[in-house]
Amino acid sequence: MADPVVIPLSKIRRPRATPKGRSVDPVARADIAALIAGVPVEREYLIENLHRIQDRFGHLSAAHLNALADAMKLSMAEVYEVATFYHHFDVVKEGESAPPALTIRVCETLSCRMAGAQELLDELPALVGPNVRVIAAPCIGRCGEAPAVCVGHNAFGHARLEEVAKCVKDGKVYAPAQHPHGHADYVNQGGYKTWVQCVSGERDVESVIKTMEDAGLRGLGGAGFPAGRKWRIVRAEPGPRLMAVNIDEGEPGTFKDRHYLERDPHRFIEGMLIAAWAVGIDDIYVYLRDEYHACRAMLEAELAALRADPPAHLPRIHMRRGAGAYICGEESAMIESIEGRRGMPRLRPPYVAQVGLFGRPTLEHNMETLFWVRDLIEQGAQWFSKHGRNGRSGLRSFSVSGRVKKAGVHLAPAGITVKELVAEYCGGMQDGHELYAYLPGGASGGILPASMGDIPLDFDTLQPHGCFIGSAAVIILSQHDKARDAALNLMQFFEHESCGQCTPCRVGTAKAAHLMEAAKWDTALLEELSVAMADASICGLGQAAPNPIRCVAKHFPHEV
Repeated sequence: MADPVVIPLSKIRRPRATPKGRSVDPVARADIAALIAGVPVEREYLIENLHRIQDRFGHLSAAHLNALADAMKLSMAEVYEVATFYHHFDVVKEGESAPPALTIRVCETLSCRMAGAQELLDELPALVGPNVRVIAAPCIGRCGEAPAVCVGHNAFGHARLEEVAKCVKDGKVYAPAQHPHGHADYVNQGGYKTWVQCVSGERDVESVIKTMEDAGLRGLGGAGFPAGRKWRIVRAEPGPRLMAVNIDEGEPGTFKDRHYLERDPHRFIEGMLIAAWAVGIDDIYVYLRDEYHACRAMLEAELAALRADPPAHLPRIHMRRGAGAYICGEESAMIESIEGRRGMPRLRPPYVAQVGLFGRPTLEHNMETLFWVRDLIEQGAQWFSKHGRNGRSGLRSFSVSGRVKKAGVHLAPAGITVKELVAEYCGGMQDGHELYAYLPGGASGGILPASMGDIPLDFDTLQPHGCFIGSAAVIILSQHDKARDAALNLMQFFEHESCGQCTPCRVGTAKAAHLMEAAKWDTALLEELSVAMADASICGLGQAAPNPIRCVAKHFPHEV
């Protein structure tokens, strides 16, 4: 018999005293337990819980992220990749110092840059002291009140150095407060009667969808897909069906959704409820950008008032908070974010109407599209379609900013020209300024010269000129501006906001921004780069990013 094999005690594997991987700090565990007590811990709530940590501690420490991963039964990698994706989460690695408790975000995108944002960025640090962080930020949705800032969660426009300093000192917002049309007033003036008529059977689904189709209302978030047709498509899909409402308007120059939400939230809510009834939806997810902190508090209060006194059975309405990512305005990226993931667009097909939120057929709508539903149903298709100019029909909410006297949201006939819009609705150009160029559809929609200011502004009218109307964000430039400078500002925005998923967009926007800084553009190389971005990018960000380059090269060759 062979001699027995003797294994030294030092070689025997003993059970681990702690789980494999990073151990959870007991203090951090207690912090997270107290912070998320009584709130859901399913994966879809990851971003909501990250916000709770950020709001409470001002940053996301490695210890707190690890404790959150443990509490939500997620891997550290899953939590970390989401936390580092969004701009409004400050992830602090082990050994790093936490940022100051208060951050001032100064919008540096085109309208605010034109209005003096650089002065704020240059002078605020010395004025507010070392315990406050001042950083440049992409559009915060207040282009009509440029320059705009966020002091913590306090966002306001027409920002001046002394006002920002006061806001830092006492926490008050130095801007006119909006007084929304609240629940009681809305009901007293006939609100929710149309929805009740739908739910009670006084109106039938087919007639309501037919009215939407006949009115010709198209999606007002940018893509312009016919709303009535979308309802019919999603309704035909097997249930359960869901709805996702996009209020993440991050397109530079766009602020119409905030404008309507601040003033008449229940008109939007009623439109949302009518759409849910028509399509057969029991769960609605409302995705609101993080920069609209005051809007969120107001909307939550108004929804609470509605739930306390509902005129009919309400579907379940879930609020979701963005975290600073322009890409989440793209419908599938928004859906990924609602599910608690990085906001990266999905490859299509399948489309969200078939496989959307949580894998279910999803009706995705922009907030303003739903805002008009009640009026269309009550007043009929002809009420909407009778408006229009230059052969177009309907109404458009133009977010106008830049060198005009009356910036803001202007409701005007579809097909109006930019010259008519400026003269009739915006009070003309500012003193000493003449129309030189304009952006008809925000950062993505291209740039046109004043000589092309008679083109009707509507869906499908601008594409022959290399532009599109998108969300109708009109930015006006004067002879004191340069189109090439505007294009560079926009490309830097795209570079900052690219999700990084696809190489043509991630590398292309960075390379284009670098080339556009040159005194003389290499237009041939920029066009080659534009072709690659437009043809090979996964979503609209990379596909539309070349529009400003091509427009400047074509219409402003003397500048490049």
